[in-house]
Amino acid sequence: MVGRPMPEEQEVEEGIAAAGSPRGGGGGWASTVLEPVRWVRMLCRELGATFVAGVVLVYGLSQGFAGSFFRVASDYYWKDVQRVQPATVQFLSVFFFIPWVLKPLWGIMTDVFPVRGYRRRPYFLFAGVLGTSSAAIVAMVNGLPMTSAILSFMGISTAVAIADVTIDACIAKNGIDKPSLVPDMQSLCAFSSSLGALIGYATSGMFVHHLGAQGALGVMALPPAMLVFLGFFIYELKMYQHNVKEKVLNKVHMAVKGMAQTIKYPVVWKPSLYMFLSLALSISTHEGQFYWYTNKEPPNPGFSQEFVGMVHAIGAVASMVGVLVYHKYLKDYPFRSILFYAQLLYGVSGLLDLTFVLRWNLLLGVPDAVYVTLEECCARVVGRVRLMPMMVLSTKLCPPGAEGTFFALLMCIDSVGMLAAKAGGAAVLRVLRVTRTDFGRLWLAVLVRNILRLSTLAAISLVPTADQTDVLLPRDLLVGGSPPAAAGDDEERLQLAKFTDHVDDDDD
Repeated sequence: MVGRPMPEEQEVEEGIAAAGSPRGGGGGWASTVLEPVRWVRMLCRELGATFVAGVVLVYGLSQGFAGSFFRVASDYYWKDVQRVQPATVQFLSVFFFIPWVLKPLWGIMTDVFPVRGYRRRPYFLFAGVLGTSSAAIVAMVNGLPMTSAILSFMGISTAVAIADVTIDACIAKNGIDKPSLVPDMQSLCAFSSSLGALIGYATSGMFVHHLGAQGALGVMALPPAMLVFLGFFIYELKMYQHNVKEKVLNKVHMAVKGMAQTIKYPVVWKPSLYMFLSLALSISTHEGQFYWYTNKEPPNPGFSQEFVGMVHAIGAVASMVGVLVYHKYLKDYPFRSILFYAQLLYGVSGLLDLTFVLRWNLLLGVPDAVYVTLEECCARVVGRVRLMPMMVLSTKLCPPGAEGTFFALLMCIDSVGMLAAKAGGAAVLRVLRVTRTDFGRLWLAVLVRNILRLSTLAAISLVPTADQTDVLLPRDLLVGGSPPAAAGDDEERLQLAKFTDHVDDDDD
């Protein structure tokens, strides 16, 4: 943990603040420029520098950069290397969500299956090795059968999911200890993810153009390799337990029982159901649109690989703007209010896609390149503002003692929703007979998607009216703790108590 600033550091900060004040003649510019730096230092001081670094690596590199790079490179891989139909690709993407549906399993493992006394570090190591080897297979093996390619892609997805659930367990634990910092932690996650996505999208088209889709996927081996590094340096208290093997089954049983008991509370299952519906009803038509706007035959847009990556990169910048808008102006609004208006804007913004597919932008005199860039920016800002309150809400629903397990359950519910959206989109594309060369009914698929997005508003009453800083769980869950917490080792709790006392002494 980083201690309080030394007197010399305080003098420097006071001097900077004076330089940035109107009285110092700086007009506040220095204070504005250094505000993110002070914010990150505050998080390091309150939560620990290695935790902040872990969030940046997992959300920024593993999810942000690798996720965006993978999105572009894999689209071209299935289109140009495997040469499959868009509805088939949309269906295959369902398999890549299976590791995310299994997040409760990864959460249980991180909570009740410590390795050599550590509950987080070993899983970062395993995720890193799995992701690196899976990406290497796809990039190095020519003529890879479709089944093997699917399994390799699932390996990459599994690595990201395990790393995600492990860092999310740390976030949920810190969220319980310091509830006032939950919006800040989610902002850090979102900023890191958006910045990583910006870099990934900006470079993906160039790599695909020069190395080909298969060669570009070799870059996917680098982010999981950094997870191996994270597994060695992230700070974690070592657990000293005896007869661990005899306790494992009991702790697994208690963890599952705790999840079942917690999800029965209306304050938990109602918002969880809303988040599921919001994601499931937003069916995905991405693959159909991708095949359409990269088709070179007129009157299709025929975008190049570099342009596709650049548009996504600009969208990543817009996503960061969405994070900034939420962090500065929206994090104090009640859950129900912000989610209602965010979902409404999400549905309305989908009409921009419909206008583009119908080519009405050309009737208005707006070129394809300009219009698709504006549409991407709008969609990213609205999408980020819509998702961030959901992440904060999910964090607020985790009971003490089973943070990783229950947060993983909530994320599993969300993943099932996204899986349903992918499968629903594949079904719509197939029913409307959207193929590699026939896009005549693509506009109808986009219209169905937009109508389903707006239909989610009928379930907004499931979302609590509480503020985003309020405690949502009932008192008996907070005071009594979940069964896994009750089954915890006394020696571990003693270590945590000593560590907390040490941190409190540093803050005094």
